[in-house]
Amino acid sequence: MGTTDPRRLIPRTDRLLAHEPIRRAEQRLGPNLVRGIIRQVQGQARAGDLAPEEVEDQVVAALARHRPTSLRPVLNATGIIVHTNLGRAPLSASAREALVTAAGYVDVEMDLASGRRSKRGTGTVQALLRACPAAQDALVVNNGAAALLLATTVLAGAGEVIISRGELVEIGAGFRLPELIQSTGTTLREVGATNRTHLQDYAAAAASGPGGCLLKVHPSNFWIGGFTSGVSVAELRPLADEHHLPLVVDLGSGLLEPDAALPEEPDIAGALRAGADVVIASGDKLLGGPQAGVLLGRAEVISRLARHPLARALRADKLLLAALEASLDAEPTPVHAALHADPDRLRERTEALARAVGGDVVEHDGRVGGGGAPGVPLPGWALRLPEQLAAALRTGDPAVLPRVHQGACLLDLRCIPQSEDQHLAAAVRAALAAHTAANGRGG
Repeated sequence: MGTTDPRRLIPRTDRLLAHEPIRRAEQRLGPNLVRGIIRQVQGQARAGDLAPEEVEDQVVAALARHRPTSLRPVLNATGIIVHTNLGRAPLSASAREALVTAAGYVDVEMDLASGRRSKRGTGTVQALLRACPAAQDALVVNNGAAALLLATTVLAGAGEVIISRGELVEIGAGFRLPELIQSTGTTLREVGATNRTHLQDYAAAAASGPGGCLLKVHPSNFWIGGFTSGVSVAELRPLADEHHLPLVVDLGSGLLEPDAALPEEPDIAGALRAGADVVIASGDKLLGGPQAGVLLGRAEVISRLARHPLARALRADKLLLAALEASLDAEPTPVHAALHADPDRLRERTEALARAVGGDVVEHDGRVGGGGAPGVPLPGWALRLPEQLAAALRTGDPAVLPRVHQGACLLDLRCIPQSEDQHLAAAVRAALAAHTAANGRGG
């Protein structure tokens, strides 16, 4: 490299680290991250993409933009309430406050009065029992799959998990519940046919097998119509008693009590009253809390699950426990609010957005999402804009995720708090400006 090579003018790392704004950023972000950003900007200058005299300012700007997490907030304008790709249920204000409290030292396993160790998650369990009085006891693990894994492993033992073929569910990303159950060496006993299973199918398996448990899974992300039949929890209860088999019900979506907005969606309390020994659900779907696996049921069954060594490997951390307790005990969750949003109010907000940015207001059905209430429409409205705006909205600040459908970019306000309407309008204006500028350059 010659002496006149401009790359020799690129500021050295030690000089940049001595610059006051960068020193302050190092206290906030840590030395490893700051040095990584410096190397990245220096690399741009060495490649000729940046003048040497611009390096210092670019480093300062990059550090100022950096967030504590790579995760970006997104305005969910799809109309899908429990959007798995966006982290499923958004937490309530109380749950977020609980997370901040739990981030420090807390008495998660400490009885402050006696100074002795206490049982983990007692407050969260009590909140679950208040929300679902049909349960005698409850247990919380780190997610719904973990809850199913624990229940079938412990309750089937050396026997079989007896399940209808029509309930061998595959959920997102190719994840199959039967494969999860079999991964521990548990034997799966399929009964019936894909579209029709009868009580006698279960009875034959229970009579000829080595014992284990009965498992009923709610196929919450699909439905089968036509020539079909299934066996209810209430019908399975006498069979379970006859053969001394625990009856496990996996409802997935986490509806605690019946909801008029989802008349066909089974609820946890109903399954327990019908005779389930334990019911499994996810905390971050219709329950509206953080990712969690919730098990509610008979006290002796829950105690048996909690004592198993696998429960320790799957246990919930303090942040999960705090957020779940607050989701159950405080104000209605954002999921509940979106599920019960007033269509007339949604139309008023959408029309106001159209007046501010343009576009057409069209009817649009929202969805529960997350494997809950498949096919159930939630009547509402959306703002229809050109499809070409979708990319600019997704990559803008704030990021907005619209629904792209039939050549249009649709913005459904069901899952967007009204307090964010002005931010949404600003994001749309920015996307429109970027689209206009790009078209101008292209012409």
